[in-house]
Amino acid sequence: MSRKLENKVAVITGGNSGIGFGTAKLFASEGAKVVITGRNAETLKTAAAEIGNGAIGIVSNVAEVKSFEPLYEEVKNTFGKIDVLVVNAGIILMAPLEDWTEEMFDQISDINYKGVFFTVQKALPYLNDGASIVITSSTVAEKGIAGSGAYVSSKAAERALVRSFATELASKNIRVNALSPGSIDTPIFEKNGFSKESADGMNTFFASAVALKRGGTVEEMAKGYLFLASDDSSYMTGADLVIDGGFRNL
Repeated sequence: MSRKLENKVAVITGGNSGIGFGTAKLFASEGAKVVITGRNAETLKTAAAEIGNGAIGIVSNVAEVKSFEPLYEEVKNTFGKIDVLVVNAGIILMAPLEDWTEEMFDQISDINYKGVFFTVQKALPYLNDGASIVITSSTVAEKGIAGSGAYVSSKAAERALVRSFATELASKNIRVNALSPGSIDTPIFEKNGFSKESADGMNTFFASAVALKRGGTVEEMAKGYLFLASDDSSYMTGADLVIDGGFRNL
């Protein structure tokens, strides 16, 4: 192993399952001191143990701005200042336009937009100069998909934040990039209330719609996050790394 993140402190929101968990495992194997966040203490404990290399899990809800300062204080007291921040926590909700409620809209916005904004803003005093921030957007940020207007627009908003943050933080040599996955084999649909039948249908649809005719894997996504987190991407900021099997462009 190349140990590209040797002794780097990496915080990954939503790191107790799916892409975040796979990324945390790869970062730890590359030498990083990993902190994962989520809302469930038990799954965080189990995930941290599997990640290894002294990884820890901290309960934190990205929809609650007041939760960030205690999170970052605990990271600093345990490992020191942050070198890599992966802003990965997010949700997906879908419904016909006429069925959307204000509560559903606010839930998407609070986590996927406001949560992302303040995850970064509140981290600023705890970031080392030269840190790398990676925000998980989505290949659908530039697509029109029926029933997903609030979700798709929240992902487009994340992409806009990447550009603004990258511009503002360049003077500190802090790089900010997006990673936009396509359809990946994770439990995200089930976790967000989809029935197994609906989740399977969504995965089948996206797999059939991409040029490579399959969904991506967590391991394939994790390699993208490692690239953006490490010095391999040292001359890259404000960009969007799209790993989607060709869904957006083909």
